Amino acid sequence: MKVSFTTKEYARLLELAHMGLWMAGARPDDPATMPERYADVAQKMFGLAESQGCADLVEMDVNGQYFPTEKLTTGPVAEKIDRFVEDAFWGELVARLAERDLLAELGSTKLTRDFTAEEEERLQELEDTYWREFESKGVDHLVVLRGGKG
Repeated sequence: MKVSFTTKEYARLLELAHMGLWMAGARPDDPATMPERYADVAQKMFGLAESQGCADLVEMDVNGQYFPTEKLTTGPVAEKIDRFVEDAFWGELVARLAERDLLAELGSTKLTRDFTAEEEERLQELEDTYWREFESKGVDHLVVLRGGKG
């Protein structure tokens, strides 16, 4: 199979690779974190950077392993990763708090997390309440009571 990319397209492909590897657990400052499943293809992709006109986006360490440069890992790519982390944090926080509250409302009779349509509707209401709170106040009003509900 033969595929050709412009320099700009290959640079974007490297950005996508970096973001994907970051999601899979790889950190550019620690080559040992490269997930084994993706290591070979990542090395192949990074190794072609110079011939694709993107040598400034990849460098080689003393062991001959390629990794993204700061130019690749900062700027728009870092902003996208930061935005993803922020969105994931708030989404998970809202979902977990709402589900916790719903289960508390339902009491100990609810043994599964399979909700009825009515329970799903209530869950959505709880999520909406948390979204409104967090969008206006962030975590300023969030309190963790150690050792239980107090």
